[in-house]
Amino acid sequence: MARPTHQPDDASRRQVEALAGYGVPETGIADMIGIDPKTLRKHYRQELRIGHTKANSAVAQSLFRKATGEGPQSVTAAIFWAKTRMGWKETIVNEHSGQPVHKITRIIISPPDPKTLRANRAVTLEPEPAEWEPVGARPRVLIESPGQVQATEMDDRGPSPNSR
Repeated sequence: MARPTHQPDDASRRQVEALAGYGVPETGIADMIGIDPKTLRKHYRQELRIGHTKANSAVAQSLFRKATGEGPQSVTAAIFWAKTRMGWKETIVNEHSGQPVHKITRIIISPPDPKTLRANRAVTLEPEPAEWEPVGARPRVLIESPGQVQATEMDDRGPSPNSR
């Protein structure tokens, strides 16, 4: 048997508006009223939209009264208002006075001579990831030694004797 059609009344409209203003999610509001969230949006669209605006308006009004009033709360409220509405921000200026504690030194290390580097190493070239590797490609090893550079194909048994 199908559920009866939901009929909003004034009390449920006020409740939805208040809950929306408090920031309760639509699913929570629908659960409290006992309807589906789709039904909530269908019958209470205006209340959901206006609830947020009314709540924000009430908070802004209270903040404005406190910011323009007297007492310790007025300073805090006025600072908050200036930061959020007027774009003000707190800035901190760091100034160093006196003699420097440490001398700042910049050391530039140049790379070694490429010829010397090549003479003293053997480099293994990693194969590219499978998604970049051409079909049938094998990893290659580049062997560098003084006076000779040799590239060798590799398979799962190791380097093959015929080098390229």
